[in-house]
Amino acid sequence: MKKDLEEKIENGNRKWRLFDADGQILGRLATEIATCLRGKYQPTYVPYKDDGDVVVVINTDKIRVTGNKETKKLYRWHSWFPGGMKEKKFSEVMAKDSRTVIEQAVYGMIPHNRLRGKIMARLKLYPGPEHKHESAPFEPSSK
Repeated sequence: MKKDLEEKIENGNRKWRLFDADGQILGRLATEIATCLRGKYQPTYVPYKDDGDVVVVINTDKIRVTGNKETKKLYRWHSWFPGGMKEKKFSEVMAKDSRTVIEQAVYGMIPHNRLRGKIMARLKLYPGPEHKHESAPFEPSSK
């Protein structure tokens, strides 16, 4: 309850954007989302302030990639143990949780600084067409 109240106070003067990922290309959608999250379209934008929007993305299950990325794109991480290099293909990650794909793409486009966590907290991802932000005053998105 307290977290919801704090989120409402913090997000009170922010615009809400709704993106539908149905049929969208992953990289192109991620750049639009990152731009809105940072607020770079605003005339008052400065890199050290967190003045971006709240972004809700629906239909993450229906995101597309071009070329052979469906089978060739790899997500890699290391467990910090010797021989701990792990990897999964794009199709495996999409089958498990499609929200991870968009989150990773946007996460790489946000600057690597202290604001990154606050910025990413305003990204809401949903695999289907339903979301819990029905009462939010959504602004029209460019696509």
